[in-house]
Amino acid sequence: MRLAALLLVLLASPAYAATGDLILRDGAIYTLDAKRPWASVIAIHDGKIAFVGEYDETALTPYLKGARIVDLHGAMVLPGFHDSHVHPLAGAIRLLQCDLTTAKSLDDIGATIKAFAAANKGQPWVFCNNLDRSYADGLNRERLDAWMPDRPVFVRTTEGFLGWMNSTGLKAVGIDPEGTGAQSPDLPRDADHHPWGVMMGSVLVQARSKIPAPSATDYREALRRFGALANSYGITSVFDAAAAPEMLDTYHAADLAGALTLRVTAAQRVDPDKGLDQVDAMVERRAQLRGKRFHADAAKIFLDGEIDQYTAARLPHGGINQPQLDEMVQELDAEGFLIHMHAMGDGAVRAGLDAFEHAALRHGPADRRDQIAHVGVADPQDIPRFAKLGVIADFTPLWFQQGDAAFQSTIRVLGDRARWMYPMGSVVATGAHVTIGSDWPQETFKPLDEIQYAVTRQPLDGSPPSTQPEQRITLEQALAAYTREGAYAVREEKLDGTLEVGKAADIVVLDQNLFKIDVMSIHKTRVLLTLLDGAPVYCDSKFELP
Repeated sequence: MRLAALLLVLLASPAYAATGDLILRDGAIYTLDAKRPWASVIAIHDGKIAFVGEYDETALTPYLKGARIVDLHGAMVLPGFHDSHVHPLAGAIRLLQCDLTTAKSLDDIGATIKAFAAANKGQPWVFCNNLDRSYADGLNRERLDAWMPDRPVFVRTTEGFLGWMNSTGLKAVGIDPEGTGAQSPDLPRDADHHPWGVMMGSVLVQARSKIPAPSATDYREALRRFGALANSYGITSVFDAAAAPEMLDTYHAADLAGALTLRVTAAQRVDPDKGLDQVDAMVERRAQLRGKRFHADAAKIFLDGEIDQYTAARLPHGGINQPQLDEMVQELDAEGFLIHMHAMGDGAVRAGLDAFEHAALRHGPADRRDQIAHVGVADPQDIPRFAKLGVIADFTPLWFQQGDAAFQSTIRVLGDRARWMYPMGSVVATGAHVTIGSDWPQETFKPLDEIQYAVTRQPLDGSPPSTQPEQRITLEQALAAYTREGAYAVREEKLDGTLEVGKAADIVVLDQNLFKIDVMSIHKTRVLLTLLDGAPVYCDSKFELP
C-alpha cells in the first residue's frame, strides 16, 4: 500500500486523531538516546512514544489492537529536526513575493518582475527577493524604471544587505531620485550625483521602515506556507531568532486555533535604545503568549554586524559597551529568559561570554540556556569557555563553503584569523552544547543540506575541497545538534529531541540510513514522513513501500 494513501487514512480517521496509535517497524531507528541508540520498532500511543526497541510481541500487545502498523523496510527514523536559528515569518513573507532565485540574466530579472507585477496587480508594491549578487553591478534605478515605471519596486539580495529601488520606490520612502548630494557608502550616486538606486546600511534600514508592513492576513498565510515547507524537510521545532510583535501575535493566534504544525520558541528583540525599562514589558508578553506549541521565552541581543561588511566587533577593540551589555544580560538572566546573541566577530563572541559569566557570578547556579549564534570567528582562548560557562554555540553550516562569495570575502577581511572562522569542530571537541540553525531566509533551511555542510564543509557537489577540514564534525555530532541539542537549547529536552518512552512522538522518517551512504549523498535523502505529537504533518506522496 502506498504510504501516502495510508497517511491520508490516518489523517481522516477520527479514531487515529483521538488515540494517535501507530507502530513503525522494521526501521533503522536512531534514537539519539545514549542508553539505547538504535532500535527497529517504535510504538506511538496518544501522541507519545509508548515503546521503542526490538520487536517484542508481548511488550507491544497493549498497542497492537487498533494500531496502524507501517513496515518501513529499513527506512531511517530520527527525532524531528530542530532549526535553532531561523526567521520563519520574515522569510515566509518572501514566499508571497517575487522570487528572483532562478533568474539567469538581467533580461531574466526584468521579465520575472514584469510577469509578477502583471499577476499581482492589487499589490501596491512589487517586492522582489533572492537577487544573485553577481548581477549587482548591472542593476540600477534607470533599468528598474524601464521595467516598471509606475509602481514602486524593491529588489533585495538573498541575505537582505543590499536593496534597489526604482524612482517611484525612492520617492515613496522619501528619497528624491533626481536629487543631488555627496557620495555615501550607504546611498551610492552616479556621475551626476543622482541616487543610483542601490541602498545599504542605515539608508536601507530607514527605507524599509517606510515600506508598508505585511497585513495580519499576509502573516497567517506566510506561517501556513512556512509550516508546510518545514514539515516537508522533517522539521518539527523552530527557534525564531528575532520576532517582531506582529509575528508573535501570528504565532499565538495559530496556536490558539490549533493550527501550528511546529513547536515555536520565539525571541523578543532587545532594543538597544530602550535600556532596562523594556524588560518588564517582555516579561508580561512572555506570560500572555505562552501556549501549547508556542512560547516567547527568549530574548535576542545583536552584538555586531557582519565580518565581510566590516561591521563585526573584532579584537582587540570590539567597540561594545561591556558595562551596558552586562547590565542588560544580568536583568534578563534574573527573569529567566533564554538569552540569544548574534555575534560574528571575535570581539563580540568574547563580550557575550563575558556578559554571561558576569550574570552567572552575580546570580549563582540556574537553569540557563544562554546561546551565542553564528560565531563567525573566535579567539582560540575563548573556545573552551563555551563548555566552561555552559553557553550554547549555534552555527550555520551553509556558510562553511569555500566557494561561497561571502566566505571568500570574510577570509580576506580576517587574514591570519581565518583559521578560526566558524570553529564548530573546535567547540564540539570541548564538550560544549552545539546547535545548528539555518538563519533562513538564507539560501536553504533543509536540515539534510546543513548536516552535509557540517560534516564536509564543502558545497553539496563536493567541490572545491574544504579549507578547514579540521573543523568538520561527525554525522553523529551533526544529528545531535539538529535534534537532542536543539531541544535542550529551548528547555524541551524532557519533551522531545530523542526517541524515548514518554516523550512526544515528534518523528521524521527518511528513505535511507544516513550512516550507510556516502556523506556527499546526504542531501539527496528524501523525507518520507514527519509526525508531530504522533500525527502526520507531512508525507511524501510519491513514496511507495517496496
